Amino acid sequence: MDRKALIIGASGGVGGEVASALLRKGWKVIGLSRVERPARDGIDWRVGDAMSADDLRRAAHGVDVVFYGANPPKYEGWAEVCLPMIRNSIAAAESAGARLVFPGTVYNFGPDAGEMWAEDAPQNPLTKKGAIRVAMEAELEAFAVRGGRVLIVRAGDFFGGQSDSSWFQGALVKPGKPVTGFTYPGDPALGHDWAYLPDLAETFAQLLDREGRLAAFERFHFQGHRLTGREMAAAVGRVVKNPALPVKPFPWWMMVMTSPFVGFCREVLEMRYLWQKPLRLDNRKLAGFLGAEPHTPLDQAVRQSLVRVGCLPA
Repeated sequence: MDRKALIIGASGGVGGEVASALLRKGWKVIGLSRVERPARDGIDWRVGDAMSADDLRRAAHGVDVVFYGANPPKYEGWAEVCLPMIRNSIAAAESAGARLVFPGTVYNFGPDAGEMWAEDAPQNPLTKKGAIRVAMEAELEAFAVRGGRVLIVRAGDFFGGQSDSSWFQGALVKPGKPVTGFTYPGDPALGHDWAYLPDLAETFAQLLDREGRLAAFERFHFQGHRLTGREMAAAVGRVVKNPALPVKPFPWWMMVMTSPFVGFCREVLEMRYLWQKPLRLDNRKLAGFLGAEPHTPLDQAVRQSLVRVGCLPA
């Protein structure tokens, strides 16, 4: 069957990987971009802006899936653009009769969510970004109530793929340079769930292959690689052949000092609580639905991630 998906954010991290995963499975993929892009990798690029309901409706005509992968860089303008963009995406999906697919974040959860976050964990964030993400998911639930179809897959911090805004390359290593040290934002003894982007994208693709089994509103949690900081550092050390790779603490003091003057530092500082306790997503529903979660071996995933950010030769 000809299946067609509109990927909002196909030039970005999650959206780019999802586009690749769907293309491998024979989907036709339309990518939305604010600028003209040459045809490449099988993506049919359309010029448009997610802030324009008309642009999205035109691009979504005849599609089966609208994937929302828009992510304003460095958290800029979230309060002004995130809700209008998700509402426009919902309107486009509704017009096309398509399922709206959405990558969830852990920003939705506050300290009351417990030690292991299941799909029904309370969403009471203490941050502005968390409140925005909760409001976006509420819009999606309302869409499903009035007859739409929604799929949410929530994951932890990303590594691998095309993402240029992840902690892996924003803090742990230095893109474009050989790895001589490893910086970790939290207690290296605590566990943290890391989503290797190609595995997450394959998860979306496998779920969409099972459209007939999906409910109108579905939410799944993706575990990925559950690692302590020491385990992630050891994997990087094995890949770069430096088992004594030094592990340094992230300079949170610098975020505190610069946050009054630099908006990005304020936004990063707001997320510090996610590194002060274990971050664990309960993926039992997902594993039960698919049979197993897509999972690339850790050292292979780390090697590919370092290649992608220029720390290792291809």
